[in-house]
Amino acid sequence: MILEFLNPLSETAVAHAKLQARNTLGHAIALHSEQEGLPDLENVDLVLVALLENRRDPNAMLQMESMDHVRHKLYELFPGNWSSRMADLGDVYAGETVEDTYYVVQQLTEYFLRSAIIPIYLGGSQDLMYPIYRAYDEFKHMINVVNVDCRFDLGDIEAPISSRSYVGKMVTEEPYNLFNYSNLGFQTYFNSQEEIDLLDRMFFEALRLGRLDQDMTMAEPILRDADVVGIDMAVVRAADLGVGFSPKFMGGHMHPNGLDGKQICQLSRYSGISDRLTAFGIFEIFTDPNISAQLVAELIWYFVEGYNYRSNEHPIDLSRDVLTYKVPLEDEILIFHKSSKSGRWWIELPFISNVNNKLKQHTLLPCDKKDYDLACSQIYPDRWLKARRKNEI
Repeated sequence: MILEFLNPLSETAVAHAKLQARNTLGHAIALHSEQEGLPDLENVDLVLVALLENRRDPNAMLQMESMDHVRHKLYELFPGNWSSRMADLGDVYAGETVEDTYYVVQQLTEYFLRSAIIPIYLGGSQDLMYPIYRAYDEFKHMINVVNVDCRFDLGDIEAPISSRSYVGKMVTEEPYNLFNYSNLGFQTYFNSQEEIDLLDRMFFEALRLGRLDQDMTMAEPILRDADVVGIDMAVVRAADLGVGFSPKFMGGHMHPNGLDGKQICQLSRYSGISDRLTAFGIFEIFTDPNISAQLVAELIWYFVEGYNYRSNEHPIDLSRDVLTYKVPLEDEILIFHKSSKSGRWWIELPFISNVNNKLKQHTLLPCDKKDYDLACSQIYPDRWLKARRKNEI
């Protein structure tokens, strides 16, 4: 069974959990220990799994060999008013080859998908997003992937896969499951103009760091439409990781600009609250045992907090608790729906009958009120235009 590849938590981590106050996460999370084995997953909603594989990251020396620092910080936190159940299943060690690790991650993700359990992957290099994506091969729908990163990670599709080139493999390798790829927080000077142009030609989405600084809520519809979200911690500015002034940690992952701690937690909460999301990962975690470990623990906390406030609106039921608005624009009518329950917005995409059946789920596109206001001003929303052009290919 694939769960046999999960290694139990260290005795130090288990002991630290038991030392916490009774009402902390250290006692609320079921633990995979050497003494008690794997916890019963029958009623578990979320699982934490550490991935200790970073051989395809050029800055692997900067990453933790253990996730215990993060676990210690997480176990010390107090849960919110949550009804979800969570388990920490321990670690996936690096296999004899990187492909061995990919196989385990893919099979684990597929197991969790079939069990209606959301995995929260922790650590490792971001090329592990590729086997997570491949776990959807057996499912009958195309998926959306969101990368929170200062780089697109498209890379050279002819080159071997790495933490900087895995997205190109998602796009080009069969079976084709990727409907949409979105990047949040990219910084232009870390990405070639060729990559920026390619992203645009494929009608993929990208929000620059500067645009998110102006309005973080722009990311919510994108994350609401995501099946998989991966966060590269290099998107966070070095000062907020607690390593900005230490020569020990200077390297390719350290940047003076980036999202701050509050912003990255907001994106994590948006991810958790997405009714559609089924896999989440935090990658490229750095070795500082204090500030960065605390921040990653808080990212997990905010994701779980968001999960507990899901509205169960995927797919949204248009027959109840929905207000519909029709906006004439040039020679067509754009149809918007607003949920009376959550206040969130969707826009209809015209259905194209000759497309692959996998695309039928994309006839409703998450948006926000700003898109409705644009349509009222006789301007087509950018997300709607890109999604329609993609459907027409």
